[in-house]
Amino acid sequence: MSQADADITPFFADDNEGEGPVENGVGSPLPEDEESPSGVTDRRAIMTVIVLCYINLLNYMDRFTVAGVLPDIEHFFGIGDGTSGLLQTVFICSYMFLAPLFGYLGDRYNRKLIMCVGIFFWSVVTLASSFIGKDHFWALLLTRGLVGVGEASYSTIAPTIIADLFVKEKRTNMLSIFYFAIPVGSGMGYIVGSKVDTVAKDWHWALRVTPGLGLLAVFLLMLVVQEPKRGAIEAHPEHTLHRTSWLADMKALCRNPSFILSTFGFTAVAFVTGSLALWAPAFLFRAGVFTGVKQPCFKAPCDDSDSLIFGAITVVTGILGVASGVQASKLLRTRTPRADPLVCAAGLLLAAPFLYLSIMFAQASTVATYVFIFLGETFLSMNWAIVADILLYVVIPTRRSTAEAFQIVLSHLLGDAISPYLIGVVSDSIKESNSYMWEFRSLQMSLLLCSFVAVAGGAFFLATAVFIEKDRDLAENYVPSDDAPIVVPRSGRSTKVSVSSVLI
Repeated sequence: MSQADADITPFFADDNEGEGPVENGVGSPLPEDEESPSGVTDRRAIMTVIVLCYINLLNYMDRFTVAGVLPDIEHFFGIGDGTSGLLQTVFICSYMFLAPLFGYLGDRYNRKLIMCVGIFFWSVVTLASSFIGKDHFWALLLTRGLVGVGEASYSTIAPTIIADLFVKEKRTNMLSIFYFAIPVGSGMGYIVGSKVDTVAKDWHWALRVTPGLGLLAVFLLMLVVQEPKRGAIEAHPEHTLHRTSWLADMKALCRNPSFILSTFGFTAVAFVTGSLALWAPAFLFRAGVFTGVKQPCFKAPCDDSDSLIFGAITVVTGILGVASGVQASKLLRTRTPRADPLVCAAGLLLAAPFLYLSIMFAQASTVATYVFIFLGETFLSMNWAIVADILLYVVIPTRRSTAEAFQIVLSHLLGDAISPYLIGVVSDSIKESNSYMWEFRSLQMSLLLCSFVAVAGGAFFLATAVFIEKDRDLAENYVPSDDAPIVVPRSGRSTKVSVSSVLI
């Protein structure tokens, strides 16, 4: 098989990527570089991670550009907190419900092609959303929902490619680099969105930055990324992993307590980050108006300094949080195999009081508010890479995309799909008048919910620590059932039947 052949897996193919090394036409290994069992050279694997990190950064940058210009969008369409909260909710719902479909496809077909198609679609729809007029808010909601289609095609698949390229500590390191892009991309979304809005004096231009970068991402995917063989880098020589039905995969995942409990813990992280992502800049602006530091916004563009500062804080705390989480986990692993869920629990339980203080101090000291936000977001960011690593080592390779999709559905369904809208609705229901005081107070009270959700998330990670050793051992030493499907001819076609049905 040539390098080109290895790079292009037919989409409608039952690819058995874990079976044997890649060879050239004369049966000798490819000469380019030392090749791992994944079928991808070490140099190509590093380049693949770099491209996937770039796309993940772009993914989150686009997601939070809207939050960076939210006051302008509210003013442009003349909408309240509850309605503007729908922008994030619609996107997350679309992203969430389509994740299982792409998870199913990602476990069975060419992941590179799926990502290329999804990112191209996302880029086109994002560009289209930047031409919507003030009488068509429904169209903005629709396009934000369609953007979720493209992002679902990427987010469920990219971590599984990294998992098929690296193992153990190297995998953890690569995942931490990959997940640096979440806070960094989110912060850049606020910064780029607000600055482009200020320069162009029109929030629509903020949505025209990422589409061109998305098309570049498609080109890099096609040129650089090579599809690795699923599970080959960690498969045991005495057996080859086989695919099972989607229903069998789901049953196995539901019987995996570490996966389920860590997913509920990550749901709490998604709830808090989703709430802060959309509402923190608006809350800080209202706090400034309430204290007399800022003037109310009567005409767009509004004062976007809070979006810039919050974006910068998100970038820095994301880098510090992800790095410190990974390092704390590595150090604690020398003492206990339960290190990962314990670090995740500590991150959430430490974040909760600082988030509470940041919300309560907003009426008294802007500096104190930013300091507490910095500390709260740092501890909150400790979870990102570790949660992903937990999923990858407690789930067998042939179920990982499905597990990623399930985690996305559950964490977003109960997390950031509802939290922005819920915070907005609670804020509107508390508000007794349209005064500047009540606009600030109502949003302040509703955001306090985030601290209590963070505590609940910490409890779920503590529960995960009880089961993590057993579930990791089961995944690492997984042996397919003796009644695993085999292929036999039937009516001129191949079909999969159980071993017991053909034994005499």
